[in-house]
Amino acid sequence: MKKIIISSVAMALLVFSGCADKEPVVDERVQQEVVAQEVESVRTEVVSGEDSSIGENSMYGSDSSEMNMANLEKELSTVYFDFDKFNIRSDMQDKVTNNSTVAKGTASSYTIKLEGNCDEWGSDEYNFALGLKRASSVKKALVSEGVSETRITMVSYGESNPVCTEKTRECWAQNRRVDFKLLP
Repeated sequence: MKKIIISSVAMALLVFSGCADKEPVVDERVQQEVVAQEVESVRTEVVSGEDSSIGENSMYGSDSSEMNMANLEKELSTVYFDFDKFNIRSDMQDKVTNNSTVAKGTASSYTIKLEGNCDEWGSDEYNFALGLKRASSVKKALVSEGVSETRITMVSYGESNPVCTEKTRECWAQNRRVDFKLLP
């Protein structure tokens, strides 16, 4: 009788616990800022009564701005981490310094999005937390170099955004990183 009750409780726990979702942790401020910017740009176009030819020209400017942003992103280096660590390695410090120089200079009009990533080792929850800690340590380093904290947002993809999928140490090392993206 006890075996039946214990096995029933165990089955109920398994059924109700389900599987963990692999949704990335997103900084909600970024989403709100992007929506606010889009609403403001539409409001400005409606209030100013821009005609279609001006709208077309502004689209070309937008393409130029996107190309400029993409070129600036190429100047930003990925920061890599050791296994199960979130402190910035000494060999990565120069990359952080270079990225802060770009962020304060030519990319000063953009928001910086730090994307924390992990290798496949560890649970989903652990890797999402580790990715966020990695992004946070890079954010602290950028702020200490003079980049405004309000311009930096963070997201953790955990293990869900690998750049390499082979089962080797070298491949796993490539996935332990923080990538830099620019947002308008």
